[in-house]
Amino acid sequence: MMYQRSVLSCALVLVVVGLLLEPTFEQPSQPPLPLGLPAEKAALLDLRSSLGLRGRDWPRKADPCFIWRGVECRNGRVVGINISGFRRTRLGSRNPQFSVNALANLTLLHSFNASNFLLPGSIPDWFGQQLISLQVLDLTDCSVIGSIPLSLGNSTNLTALYLSHNNLTGTVPATLSQLLGLSVLDLSRNRLTGSIPTSFGNLGNLSVIDISGNYLSGSIPPGIGTLLKLQYLNLSSNMLSASIPPQLGNLGSLVDLDLSANLLARSVPADLRGLRNLQRMLVADNLLSGTLPDNLFPTPTQLQAIVLRNNGFTGGLPNMLWSIPKLSLLDVSGNNFTGMLPNSSSNANGTAAVFNISRNLFYGGLTPLLGRFSVIDVSGNYFEGGVPGYVGTNASLGSNCLQNVKNQRTLTECSSFYSDRGLAFDNFGQPNSTPPGNSNKKVIILAAVLGGVGLIVLLVLFCVLLFLCLRKRGTTPQSGVGMGPVTAGSSPPPPGASINFSSVGDAFTYQQLLQAAGEFNNANLIKNGHSGDLFRGVLENGIPVVIKRIDLSSTKKEAYLQELDFFSKVSHTRFVPLLGHCLENENEKFLVYKYMPNGDLSNSLFKKTSTEDDSLQSLDWITRLKIALGAAEGLSYLHHECNPPHVHRDVQASSILLDDKFEVRLGSLSDVCPQEGDTHQSRITRLLRLPQSSEQGASGSPAALCAYDVYCFGKVLLELVTGKLGISASSDTKVKELLDQILPYISIYDKELVTKIVDPSLIVDEDLLEEVWAMAVVARSCLNPKPSRRPLMRYILKALENPLKVVREDSSGSARLRTASSRGSWNAAVFGSWRSSSEVVTIPGASTTKGEGVSGLKHSGTSGSQGSGPNGGGEHSSSRRRHSRDIFPEPSGVHDVEKPDQD
Repeated sequence: MMYQRSVLSCALVLVVVGLLLEPTFEQPSQPPLPLGLPAEKAALLDLRSSLGLRGRDWPRKADPCFIWRGVECRNGRVVGINISGFRRTRLGSRNPQFSVNALANLTLLHSFNASNFLLPGSIPDWFGQQLISLQVLDLTDCSVIGSIPLSLGNSTNLTALYLSHNNLTGTVPATLSQLLGLSVLDLSRNRLTGSIPTSFGNLGNLSVIDISGNYLSGSIPPGIGTLLKLQYLNLSSNMLSASIPPQLGNLGSLVDLDLSANLLARSVPADLRGLRNLQRMLVADNLLSGTLPDNLFPTPTQLQAIVLRNNGFTGGLPNMLWSIPKLSLLDVSGNNFTGMLPNSSSNANGTAAVFNISRNLFYGGLTPLLGRFSVIDVSGNYFEGGVPGYVGTNASLGSNCLQNVKNQRTLTECSSFYSDRGLAFDNFGQPNSTPPGNSNKKVIILAAVLGGVGLIVLLVLFCVLLFLCLRKRGTTPQSGVGMGPVTAGSSPPPPGASINFSSVGDAFTYQQLLQAAGEFNNANLIKNGHSGDLFRGVLENGIPVVIKRIDLSSTKKEAYLQELDFFSKVSHTRFVPLLGHCLENENEKFLVYKYMPNGDLSNSLFKKTSTEDDSLQSLDWITRLKIALGAAEGLSYLHHECNPPHVHRDVQASSILLDDKFEVRLGSLSDVCPQEGDTHQSRITRLLRLPQSSEQGASGSPAALCAYDVYCFGKVLLELVTGKLGISASSDTKVKELLDQILPYISIYDKELVTKIVDPSLIVDEDLLEEVWAMAVVARSCLNPKPSRRPLMRYILKALENPLKVVREDSSGSARLRTASSRGSWNAAVFGSWRSSSEVVTIPGASTTKGEGVSGLKHSGTSGSQGSGPNGGGEHSSSRRRHSRDIFPEPSGVHDVEKPDQD
């Protein structure tokens, strides 16, 4: 025994000695080699210079393979560059560009990571032709613009492509499907359009696909269901339509599925039960409908989060939901789910679980099931009875039928809901009283009698108005019929007027629209308009649409007939396309418009760049000018190409709709009508020195005057210049306050003043600033208090097409600034003063020498018809700007004698 112990001790000593001596016998490690090729050293120095990198990161005299931060070498060759989050030198920050041509000389480059490093510009086409060894390309959040080059599909060694959080446009190139080794594809948070290439089904090695936050349309390719290695699929916040392909159920490795915020319709396929490893299922904010299959969730399941919010689901929730052990988030709010909660408790620990079933049709009592969840929202349902103790303090219980709880539904609502289902309501715990129907019997009878009398009176008035309209129509002179294009009728059509319905799109059935809009669920409601409620919808062929539901009990019948008559006679690309109508219901009418992906100007001027934070991204100046031009084209068509001239009467940011390319389509056309009065009446009014009608009609609605449209358009232009949302939709008092703050900073003599009101999020150079200045000047001319002195819309359009001519002198230099002495000059009409001649506008924070009154503005006049006048402003140098006569010609001698009108 002693011998065995001695042997064991010796063995242990030898092992220890061997371990201590082992490094001595190892081969010495190979030291890193210096950069071997002078061409690669020169390429790195060139890259350092073109990107403006700091010396502390890439010191010029040191060897890049040893010292340079983010440079990885192997055997003396550069194989990786990581400049993520680097800072530029002060000089390099002045004009950052996507200037990386030196990378072409690094032939063994495997990885290039420039995430969070500003690279404004487009991805070079040679990336896919010369960087053939590239395996990882990361350009996340680099301010990259332009399209994804097709040649990128030639970089067949790529395994990871990160292009998220940029301003990439165009379509997703199908050539990316040639990257058979690609494992990660992240194109999220861009402005990509078109559809997802069906050939993506060939990328069998993909484990991550994130194309969220774009403007992609069409359907989800079923071929994605063949990517068996896929673990993360995020297609949210696009405009994908049709249904969820059942082939996605084949993705057995999928862990995260996010299809929320699209236009997906129909029911959820039961094939998704094949997602046995799924942990998050997010399909919120779509147009999905139908019931959830009982076997939708596999057993066992790994699900931790289920979000079905804001769809049109019906029926009950699958029983399997209540037994998912790891479930920490269940949000099915904003649907039409119904039924009672299971009367069973759960042993699962709910310290971090969130349960939201608000805005549905659940009823019955609150059950012990709720004890599993720590945050509960059951508001907007029909639960009855008392609130048990296991419902914690973090519970939202409003708009139910619960006892002793604030903000509940009325007794009538609750009783009606339960009686419709053949159930008894507990009457909030009070003894049953007389049913509401019997107690209000007298009120109902009285209301019926009064309603009948009112209906008879309305019919009499209707017949009288119809007779007067027909009589007026029969006696209207016909001398002006042949003058100009007769695109819109001479008067709004009376009820029952003959409209060519074949020229106003397709005739839809009520059932078709009911299905398209998800039974007009509140989740699909866009907004409540003054002429009807607007809903999102998807037709049977997958085309996204907007459906306006017009309730004739609260809206004039003439409004929708007038709009149909307008569309039957007018065809112009600047008006939102009307796809069809549904008139089969007596009290409800429906108009179907083409869906505008970018909404309206009021919600597109600033958009959230991320759902994680509240940062906003604003439209660039080029897009803003494009929008102003498009709106001016539509209004110019109404004012000058329709006979008689027509007035929009609702020009504001919310009426300017934007398609996927930010092309303008004017909406809110229910108020369009011919301009009141005629030219002869206007001239007689002026000769008699009588003030014209104000811009408010007798009923308080806007008067049908083209000058009113011009005024409203001026407010829209100010929104584009200043970025102050809501100017065009504000009340008269609020508008006056805003104009008093803004207009003093708009002067034809001083470009720098306008910088004090320009939207701070705009990035503009010197030339673009002059365009901003020009638009501000045009906006001010539109906002003249005197309607007759506002410019015509066709001249506004011409000014916006040539903005630099508004503020620059002619190249010949022969024309000089002069004083416009004639009240009839176009200068006085367009750029007239906002104050009386004795008042000087004080500009806060500006030099006191730059006060501006009437005479000051008149210095900006155009040269007269006889040639250049003398320079009336001797204190102004020749570098000052003037208005071009080519854009604002002198009108024929009609003198303005009216008094100022208050808008």
